[in-house]
Amino acid sequence: MAARYKEYNQLNLPSIAEEILAKWNAAHAFEKSVELREGETPFVFYEGPPSANGMPGIHHVISRTLKDLVCRYKTMQGFQVKRKGGWDTHGLPIELGVEKELGITKEDIGKKISVEDYNKKCREVVMRFKDKWDDITQKMGYWVDLNNPYITFENNYIETLWWCLSELYKKGYLYESVSIQPYSPAAGTGLSSHELNQPGTYKDVKDTSATVMFKTVKNEKSQFLFDAAGSDEVFFMAWTTTPWTLPSNLGLTVGPNIDYVLIPFKNPYTEKDINIILAKDLLVKNLHPYIEELFTVSYLKGIHSGKKDLFDGYLNDKELKIPIEVKSSLSPSKDVIEEFQNKLSKNGFDRGIFCSIGNIEKDIQKKFPNIQFYSLLDFNPSTEIIVFKGKELENLRYEQLLPSEANTLEKIQEITPGAQPFKV
Repeated sequence: MAARYKEYNQLNLPSIAEEILAKWNAAHAFEKSVELREGETPFVFYEGPPSANGMPGIHHVISRTLKDLVCRYKTMQGFQVKRKGGWDTHGLPIELGVEKELGITKEDIGKKISVEDYNKKCREVVMRFKDKWDDITQKMGYWVDLNNPYITFENNYIETLWWCLSELYKKGYLYESVSIQPYSPAAGTGLSSHELNQPGTYKDVKDTSATVMFKTVKNEKSQFLFDAAGSDEVFFMAWTTTPWTLPSNLGLTVGPNIDYVLIPFKNPYTEKDINIILAKDLLVKNLHPYIEELFTVSYLKGIHSGKKDLFDGYLNDKELKIPIEVKSSLSPSKDVIEEFQNKLSKNGFDRGIFCSIGNIEKDIQKKFPNIQFYSLLDFNPSTEIIVFKGKELENLRYEQLLPSEANTLEKIQEITPGAQPFKV
C-alpha cells in the first residue's frame, strides 16, 4: 500500500515542527543515517564551530540551515557523513569578558585572583550558554552529534593541533617569513580577525595623521629632482592610516597622471632645509601648519582663541565667523572664488579668508572686498613650486625607512626571488 502525505485541516507550523522532531528522535533518524552507510565513501564537512559564551541568534539559524542542507544532500547521494558538534572556546574575548565582569586587569591575575580561580571562571563563562545552543540546535532540526563534542580548550584537542603542526613541519610545509600582525599590548598577544571584530573594538577618534618622509636615492633616474631642487635632500611625503606597517614598507604608489610638486621645506624635527615631493592637490592640506601660523600671526594676532579645526578644505573659527578656504590650485580661478563668496553669504559669514598656493591677481582680489587673500608665497616668498606628472617618478628609489635584519633587501629577495623593494 502506497504511503500518503498527511492532510491537515489547519496548518500549524510550530506543531508540525514538534511532531517531525519527535518522530526523528524516536527513530534515531540522524544516527541511523550514519550507521546505515558504514563502509561507504565518507564525506567530511569541516564546520567552524560556534562559541557558547554568547546567545545564539537568527543569523546562526540561517548559516546552520545551509550547512545542514549540504550534509543531508551528500547523505542522500550515499556518502557516510559523520557530523561532530564542537565548541570554539577562543581565548582572548573570553579573558577580556571575565576581566570586565570581575573588575580586574591582566596585572591582577595572581594577585587579586589566583590563576586557578581565573581559569575556572573562564571555563565557566565560555560554556555559559551551551544549554541554549543545544536547545536551538535540536529545535531547528540541525543534525549533529551533541553528545560527544570537541571542545577547543581540552587537552586532547590542543595536543591534536600540536600533532598536526608537527606533521606539517616534518613534511616541510611550515616556513618562516615576515608578517605584520595586530597586537594587544594590554593582553600581551597577537589578535585574530575574529577578535578585531568584537563589539567595542573600534571607535571613531580624532588623531594626528602620520605623514612620513622617504628619502630619495640619488642616481641617474632621479637626478632631475636634485637638479630642480638644487639640493641633495629630497624626500617623498606619504600619508598612512596604518603606521605600524611602515617597518616593512616596500613601495610607494603614485598616479601616472596626477600632478606632483617639488618645493623647499624645513624638516620639523631637525630644522634642516630640505625639499619634499607630494601631490599638488594635497599641498596646502599637508602644509597646514604654515597656513595656521599665517592665519594666527598675520590676521588674528592677539585676539584668536586657538579654537580652530582643519578639515577637508576649511579652517573655521565659529566664534569669529571667519571660514578659511584652503585651495591647492596654483592659480584659483574667478569662478572658484565666486563659489566661496556664495558659501560665505549662504552660511551667514560677513567676511572670509582665502588661502592658495600661488598668487591671485590683484584685479580679481578687488572684486571680492570682504575676502582677504593669502598665498603660500606670502608666507615663504622663496618658495619655488615645480610641477610634474607621477609617471616621471616611476621606478625611482628611496632609502628604507626603518632598516631591520628581518626586512633587508637580501632577506626579501631570499623569500621572493627577483623582488625589487623600496621603489615608487
